[in-house]
Amino acid sequence: MEEFSQILLLFISTILVNNFILVRFLGICPFLGVSKQIETAFSMGLATTFVMTLTAGATWLINTYILEAFNLPFLQYVSFIIVIASLVQFVEMFIKKTSPVLYKALGIFLPLITTNCAIMGLALLIPLNNYSFIASIVFGFGAGVGFTLAIVLMAGLRENLEFGDVPEALQGVPITLMIAGILALSFMGFAGMIAM
Repeated sequence: MEEFSQILLLFISTILVNNFILVRFLGICPFLGVSKQIETAFSMGLATTFVMTLTAGATWLINTYILEAFNLPFLQYVSFIIVIASLVQFVEMFIKKTSPVLYKALGIFLPLITTNCAIMGLALLIPLNNYSFIASIVFGFGAGVGFTLAIVLMAGLRENLEFGDVPEALQGVPITLMIAGILALSFMGFAGMIAM
């Protein structure tokens, strides 16, 4: 039962306490670029969550059974980049085939998941924290859910801001960065709630 509670704490802390966007500041580019509409942001979040979860499992397996087994830690970056790029291509082909409208809405940001630093950060944090396979999958899924939560919250605020009376000097990028800062500050309030 303690194993389940540890996994649950890892999941919750990855979403709230160690949110990849708002606490670790990884994945800022898609956070600011795709967060103009809730539907697009949610779809991007789902695609990123899927890639993060698969990346977590794949990189753990590669790191444990190939890189550590043959004493090749210097190949971590290269092998993780290849895994991430392959998974993103798979997701891109799947979305293109099942939902052409979503594929068009995500535009350039879908192939850019490959260069999303949140996913590479995830891949590098797993061996650093010595997670088990199950913990790695939960960590990847929690990171993706936290990413989705952050990007959807930002999109909701930006959509509502369209109807607000924003001073001319703050319109566009300045108000977006202010909102992102306030969101990050609100997530910093969770720090210390869960001790890992």
